Amino acid sequence: MKKLADALYLICITLWVGGMLATGYLAVPVLFAQIPDRMQAGNVAAAMFTTAGWLGIVCAVLLLIILGCWHGARVATQRVFQIVVLMLALGLIGQFVVQPRIAAIKLAALPLSVAESPLHADFARWHGVSSVLYLCEALLGVVLVVVQGTGRKPAA
Repeated sequence: MKKLADALYLICITLWVGGMLATGYLAVPVLFAQIPDRMQAGNVAAAMFTTAGWLGIVCAVLLLIILGCWHGARVATQRVFQIVVLMLALGLIGQFVVQPRIAAIKLAALPLSVAESPLHADFARWHGVSSVLYLCEALLGVVLVVVQGTGRKPAA
């Protein structure tokens, strides 16, 4: 069972952080470079970020469960636990506060694109908030990858 938990721990970190970096800093920039229609590219990007966000939430919950099982009441003192909680909080804010606001602005702008509507400044502001949250979560993810071994249960 320990080997399964070890594998799941590493897989969750890999999927979460790798998925974030690949989506936000590889796939989406390529998407906007290749699809001339920015509205269409934005819709695809939004779907990709939503999927990556849900993956992150699932991975975070699994990591917190594993860390809780390994460290018990001391779990809150673990650096890895603290990083996962911060990353999860940023992801939840992005997924359930910022992204719905951005989607509502895009919907309110119809039939125009957001760029052509009077809501452009509001959209740009929320998009900026989203970008900063995502960058912070991604940087914490890189730190998580570097320190992840410290979260492992000590050998018994």
